Amino acid sequence: MARIPADEQKVKGTPHNTAAAKARKLSKSVASAAAGESANVATPAPASARRPGRPSGPARGPAQRSRLLDAALALFARQGIVDTTLGEIAREAGFTPAMMHYYFKTRDQLLDVLIDERFAPLRAGLGVPFQENPDDPVAAITQLAQRLVQVASDHPWFPSLWVREVISDGGLLRQRMHERFGDANQKASLLAITRWQQEGRLNAGLEPSLVFVTLLGMTILPLATSKLWRNDPVRRNIGGAEIARHAVALLVQGIGPSKAD
Repeated sequence: MARIPADEQKVKGTPHNTAAAKARKLSKSVASAAAGESANVATPAPASARRPGRPSGPARGPAQRSRLLDAALALFARQGIVDTTLGEIAREAGFTPAMMHYYFKTRDQLLDVLIDERFAPLRAGLGVPFQENPDDPVAAITQLAQRLVQVASDHPWFPSLWVREVISDGGLLRQRMHERFGDANQKASLLAITRWQQEGRLNAGLEPSLVFVTLLGMTILPLATSKLWRNDPVRRNIGGAEIARHAVALLVQGIGPSKAD
């Protein structure tokens, strides 16, 4: 039997050796492909960098914006608008200054939003009693007193903020609201009071321009100072309902003795 040269064996090989070599090569190819695929799955692409100060995901939305507005109102009522910074508002709400600046760039912008979204609806609601009772001043004034007390109960910041920023000299909120809305509502109320006096429905001795201020003084001022009554055994149980009833009785019946039924 003729012997096959060694170099010829290396080139041709036996059928068994050739098949085994092909199998090994195929296995290596499959393993390499699998390893590459595994690496692609295990190593996610790096996320794009987030812009500094811009909240993302659950950190954004109406709830966070509303929370900042609530914090602003609480601080404005407690220490005044001029003495409150955006950074303090952010801390009060539990946010970073960067998030505050994402929603509100300046304090003036924040104040305009508060006027439009928080004060304008309350202001419009205070004019409803006069609209619903054009011929009944007692009903109109009674409902206005009750509405003032209800607003103060629903919004604890309202009494202090009103005293500090609306009825006080130099109140910034009053100035901004006047610039935004003017005095059309005030003039309408004065005309209604004057007409009621002329028709004999209201005491002619009243000064129309002082009726609303007087009512505010008898409702909002007691509510703004009610925290001082906590340890007063006489007044600590006085609430909004009692304050509204007292204000209406004083306005409608005065300080004279009650009329017999």
